[in-house]
Amino acid sequence: MAKHLSLLVDTVRNNLHGMGPAKFGTALLLLLFVAVTGLSCASGEKRHTAAATGIYPVTPVDLRDVKLADQFWLPIVKRVQEKTIPYALEKCREEGRLDNFLIAGGRMEGEVKGQMPFDDTDVYKIIEGASLSLISAPNPELEQELEDIIEIIRIGQEADGYLTTWRTINPKKPPAPWVKVIEGRRWESLESSHELYNAGHLYEAAYAHYTATGKKNFLDIAYKNADLVVKTFGDEKEKIAAVPGHQIIESGLIKLYYASGKEEYLRLAKYFLDSRGRPEHHKLNDDYLSAAYSQDHLPVVEQDEVVGHAVRAMYMYAAMTDIAVLMKDEAYAAAVDKLWQNMVGKKIYLTGGIGAKHEGEAFGRNYELPNLTAYNETCAAIGSVYWNHRLHCKTGRVQYLDVMERTLYNGLLAGLSLDGTHFFYPNPLESDGEYTFNQGARTRKNWFDCSCCPTNLIRFIPSVAGLLYSKSADTLYVNLYAGSEARVPLENTVLEIRQETQYPWDGAVNIHVSSTKDAPAILKLRIPSWIGKEVMPGNLYTYLEEKTDPVFVRINQKSVELSVEDGYLVLEKIWDGDELSLKFPMIARKVVADPAVTEDLGKIALEYGPLVYAFEQVDQKEDLDHLRIVPSESFSPKMEKDLLGGVVTLRNEKVKAVPYYRWSNRGIGKMKVWVPVGEE
Repeated sequence: MAKHLSLLVDTVRNNLHGMGPAKFGTALLLLLFVAVTGLSCASGEKRHTAAATGIYPVTPVDLRDVKLADQFWLPIVKRVQEKTIPYALEKCREEGRLDNFLIAGGRMEGEVKGQMPFDDTDVYKIIEGASLSLISAPNPELEQELEDIIEIIRIGQEADGYLTTWRTINPKKPPAPWVKVIEGRRWESLESSHELYNAGHLYEAAYAHYTATGKKNFLDIAYKNADLVVKTFGDEKEKIAAVPGHQIIESGLIKLYYASGKEEYLRLAKYFLDSRGRPEHHKLNDDYLSAAYSQDHLPVVEQDEVVGHAVRAMYMYAAMTDIAVLMKDEAYAAAVDKLWQNMVGKKIYLTGGIGAKHEGEAFGRNYELPNLTAYNETCAAIGSVYWNHRLHCKTGRVQYLDVMERTLYNGLLAGLSLDGTHFFYPNPLESDGEYTFNQGARTRKNWFDCSCCPTNLIRFIPSVAGLLYSKSADTLYVNLYAGSEARVPLENTVLEIRQETQYPWDGAVNIHVSSTKDAPAILKLRIPSWIGKEVMPGNLYTYLEEKTDPVFVRINQKSVELSVEDGYLVLEKIWDGDELSLKFPMIARKVVADPAVTEDLGKIALEYGPLVYAFEQVDQKEDLDHLRIVPSESFSPKMEKDLLGGVVTLRNEKVKAVPYYRWSNRGIGKMKVWVPVGEE
C-alpha cells in the first residue's frame, strides 16, 4: 500500500525518529470503548478512569477480545480493509490531502489543494479506521504506511501545536468560498473554518492509533494541539469565548482525557457544550434557523427537539451523553433523553436514516419524512450508531440497541457499494432514476469533493465487532447476533462465548458459553423489537401483523420457557460449556407509518428480520410506478446466492424485493421502499 503515497514519503521516512513497532506490555490494559463510543483508558501509569465523577455502568467488550467470524459482517469488514482503505488513500494522494501537510510544513511549495477546509480530516479518519483494522487483521505494511502518514502530519503541525493546513498555508485564501476570512487570523470564523472540527477528528484518530498499536507518536501530535486549544478557549481573560461550528471536538477531547487523565480536556469539552445557545457568552446568529443549523439556538440542556445539521447533532448528543455519565450531570441526562424521544418518535426513517432535508443536511419538521428527496446522510447514520451505543452503555436498555441495529443494517450499510469503492452520501427511500440526489449522481459515486462519508465508513466499519457484546460487573450482554467468539472478563469470572448464525438471513442462533471459574454470571440475550408489534422504539411505525411466532429457546438440547425482562432473555448460572439455541421467527412483514407522516399515507413497506426491503425496477415485470401491495398479500423469502453477493429476496408471483442496503448495485433505475396499497 505504501506505493500509494507521494514519492516524498521516502524522504520523510528518512527523518523518522527511530519509531519502530512498539510492544504492548502487560501494564497496557485497555478498557476499550474503541471508535464506537470513544471511552477507554490505559492501565498502569496511564490509567485514568473517571472514578471521581462516574463511569459508564455498561462497557463494550474490548475489541481485542472479540473475533469476528460472521458470514455477513466479516466480508464487509474485509472489503473495507482490502479495497476501501487503499482506495481512499490513493484518492487522498491524488487530490493533495497529504501534500497539504507537507506544504504547510515547508517541505513542498504551492497553494492549498482540495476544496474543503476540513480535507485534513479525511486523512485522520482513514488512519482511525486503518488503525482499528490492525487489531483484527495485523498488517505490517499498512502499519508502516500509517507511520509514514503520521510523520507527514507532524511536519504540517506548527510549533505551538496548531494544525489546520489550509490556514497555515495561506490564511487569507481558504479552499472553499463560503469560509469567512476577515483578517486571516486563527479561529476568526469558527462557524465556517472547521478548525475545531479538524482538531476533533485528529484526536479521535490519534486515540484509535494509540489504542491499536500502543504507539504515542500520533497521540503526542494530538496532545500538542489540544493543549493549544485549552490555552486558547475559555472565559478567562485573553481567551476566546466561542463554540465550534461543527461539533466533534467535544468527544475527541474526552478521548484524550481518558488517554491522559488531564481534567482540562474534559472541562473544555463541557465548556464548549455549556456555551452553545447562550447569547451572554457569544453572539448568536440573528436568524433562528441558522442558529439551529449548528444547534446553537438554545442552551443544550434546554433543547428537546432534534434540529439542524444531522451529523453535527449526533456528534453533539453523543458528547452530551458522555458528560451526563462522566460528570453525573442530570440536566444533560434529561436533555439527551428528550432529544432521543423526539428523534425516534417523529424524525427517523424506517431505515434508521436521519436528516430529511438536502437544505442544510438537516432534520425537518416533526413527521417531515419525504422519500424521494430524503437526505439521510451516511455520516448521520454513523453518528446515530455512536450515540445509541452510548445510551445503551449509560442505561443497559435494549431500546437503544434496537435503533442501533436498524440503522446499522439499513441506513448505514447502504452507503457502501459491493465493490467497496463507490458511495452514497444521501440515502433516499425512493428513486425515479432521474433525480441526481447523490451529489450530482443518480447512483453511488466513486468519490466526492466533500468525502466525509467514505472516510467515515472507513473509520467505523473495522470497529463493528465492538458493538456485539457489552458487560457490567457480573453481566454479559449479547447486543447483536453475528458469528463470533469473545473472551469477556467479569468481576468474578471470565466468560468465553461463541456465536454461530446465518443472521440476518436466518433466525437461528447457536451460542456456546463457558466460564473459567466456578462462579455464577448473568447472560442477557437481546430480543429484537422487530419480533413483536413494535417496529422500533417511538411507535412511528407499526406492523400490520399482530404478532409473530414466539422465540424458540433450548438450553443443552432441552426446550425452556423464559420470561423476557425489559427486552432481554435473562439467564444466571455457573456456565460450564452450555449450549443455547435461539430461533427468532423470520418472516416477511408489512409496515405502515404513523398517519402524521403524510408522505407514507396509504403505503406499505416490507421487512424481513432487521432488514428493510426495496423494490427495484430491474426485478419487476411492470413499471414500478404501477406497483401496488395488497395488505393480505404474502411474500416468501428465498436465498439467492448469485444475486448482489448473496441475499434473501422477498417475492411472490408478481414482484420481488431486495434488501435496501444493496439497492443500486446493478445500474441506475427506479426504486421504492414505500409502495401504495392496492385493493383486496
